[in-house]
Amino acid sequence: MEVKTKEEIIQRRKEIEQEIIDLLKENQSDFSLQDVKNIIYNEQDQNDLAKALKMFDNGLDASGLSNVLETINDAWNYFPHKVLGGLSPAEKILEYHLSKN
Repeated sequence: MEVKTKEEIIQRRKEIEQEIIDLLKENQSDFSLQDVKNIIYNEQDQNDLAKALKMFDNGLDASGLSNVLETINDAWNYFPHKVLGGLSPAEKILEYHLSKN
């Protein structure tokens, strides 16, 4: 993951939010963007990633699943996590790089 500025992280987060909303609609999911955010924020183990993926599962084909995986992976990296003090992994990387300068 390349180091981004705080503004780039916020912009990318907004783009991912829209991608998730679109995918949830496409897959006729009963879940919302907030449900996905809650799982990521409150994550405790690897099963939480699987829970997020299941929110989109309506018998996806390989390309559909690949698209969902990519989007959830991006969300995981750009959305806040409670265990990271409310920061995203991207923000933690930025914080680390800023502290080195």
